[in-house]
Amino acid sequence: MVSPEESDGEPDLHEVEDRAVRLLARREHSRRELATKLRQRDYPVELIDEALTALEQRGYLSNQRFAESFVRERINRGQGPARITADLRQRGIDDATIQLQLEKAEVDWLAQAAEVRARRFGDEAPADHREWGRQGRFLAGRGFSAEQISRVLGDRWRGD
Repeated sequence: MVSPEESDGEPDLHEVEDRAVRLLARREHSRRELATKLRQRDYPVELIDEALTALEQRGYLSNQRFAESFVRERINRGQGPARITADLRQRGIDDATIQLQLEKAEVDWLAQAAEVRARRFGDEAPADHREWGRQGRFLAGRGFSAEQISRVLGDRWRGD
């Protein structure tokens, strides 16, 4: 397939759809991600919108399916709900879909945070205020809430 900048004429709908399908064959994409990638190839916005709508109607493109896959993958990486939510929003996924997929994942976020902390720092509780802060910042960066962090690390050094 020839890219628009290499072709003799203007790209057509079939060409844009073909490019989108090839991108989807590699992995799920959100509509926003796919539109961005197609715009980077200088396809006209009108053709991109038309192509993506057609792919959604055929079931090739689904923000719901993308979010489900994304949530599963990020949980496996040890990320928490706040980080996953922020990353999905950035990719154009609406809050209702995000909430649904996080609920469907049926994750014990407290256990997830404890496991992530143990993998990084071992089983010993933080020995002092400085270590508590270091581990807390690590878990916060992974997307866990202050409450989850306090429960995993304990309140002994919090706020000293």
